[in-house]
Amino acid sequence: MTGRNAFYAQSGGVTAVINATACGLIQEARRLRLQQPGSIGKVYAGHDGILGALTEELIDTDLESDADIARLRYTPGGAFGSSRYHLGPLATHRRHFERLIEVFRAYDIGYVFINGGDGSMGAAWHLSQTLAELGYPLQVIGLPKTVDNDLVLTDTCPGFGSVAKYVATSMREAGFDVASMARTSTRIFILEAMGRHAGWIAAAAGLASGHEGEPPHLLLFPEVRFDAERFLARVEACVQRFGYCTIAAAEGLCDEGGCAIGALPQSELPSHTQAGGVGRYIAELIHARLGYKYHLALADYLQRAARHLASGTDVEQAHALGVAAVDRAVAGGRDIMLTLHRLADRPYRWEIGEVPLTAVANRERRMPAEFIAADGFHITDICRAYLQPLIEGEDPPPFRDGLPDYMHLGNHRVPRRLQAFLP
Repeated sequence: MTGRNAFYAQSGGVTAVINATACGLIQEARRLRLQQPGSIGKVYAGHDGILGALTEELIDTDLESDADIARLRYTPGGAFGSSRYHLGPLATHRRHFERLIEVFRAYDIGYVFINGGDGSMGAAWHLSQTLAELGYPLQVIGLPKTVDNDLVLTDTCPGFGSVAKYVATSMREAGFDVASMARTSTRIFILEAMGRHAGWIAAAAGLASGHEGEPPHLLLFPEVRFDAERFLARVEACVQRFGYCTIAAAEGLCDEGGCAIGALPQSELPSHTQAGGVGRYIAELIHARLGYKYHLALADYLQRAARHLASGTDVEQAHALGVAAVDRAVAGGRDIMLTLHRLADRPYRWEIGEVPLTAVANRERRMPAEFIAADGFHITDICRAYLQPLIEGEDPPPFRDGLPDYMHLGNHRVPRRLQAFLP
């Protein structure tokens, strides 16, 4: 007897550890299929997420060896391809949902796992409710993932711990560099961090400073309205006191004019406003008003792809969530997102929980006020206690010829059974 099959989709921006979640999920499905026949069948992965279901580009993960699936744990990016494809309302996208039913029915898919952020959880809920309305109920389970750490009702989000470790490490290392040259050269260093509308990643850079005067000297959060005059005064004071000033700025920084500081305007982009540009804006403001030479680092994809410096805690949690997702599904779970619940800071202890998809869909968690220093330019000890365990532990990938030995799966597509479909 064979259980119903599963569909796994990676959704939204990828991380250094999203493949660790896929690894845990596939490994657990294989284990249960052997030990509990009838519990779950094949795991199909969507090529480029939910698009793979619409276009019947399904990857048969059974065709990958156990050894290669295990190596997913150490590989960055999205092994099966991800997407930001949006399923619209039933009124205007009925044919898309009918196509999904057609595909899921053809492959006897009863479990759907969506691995993504708050928008992806909204899409998962929308998918579950719409297909049920059309007569094809599914067990849909959301798996949290986002470097932005902005999902609600979970202690942290897989992907964040590793980007936090990378940003804090980069800031510490760059700080030594700038300090070496500040007397006769660069006085200002700025690191622009990802994070959209939340300051979690910029806050993580604050872990690099253990004592007063150590980089980063200033942190800029979207949660604190940017005041140029007040900021410039702090930069000048920092340079006068320490000889240089290092800054981590969140890409979603806001001032009285809104939260698109440094972003290219609508007229200069093909479709939408592009996040980023804050670092350049801040750097040129300092140079124009204070005259200091600067260097600017835009970590961009580097911060979320840096598997070589992944947090051991992050990898462990990402993998465990994949395992738990299969167990919850086989036990009857549906319309839930798995969560990480903190039990203690020191030593850091956690467990896996669950919340309804409706409680997390399209909701964004920003930095709480108690995590931000009273002057708005740094983090508090409470924030440090929260962040510290998330970056701890090392889980390096294997190296070959001096470089990380990452791998590419075969990603073998199943032979199509249905007519072609253009989304």
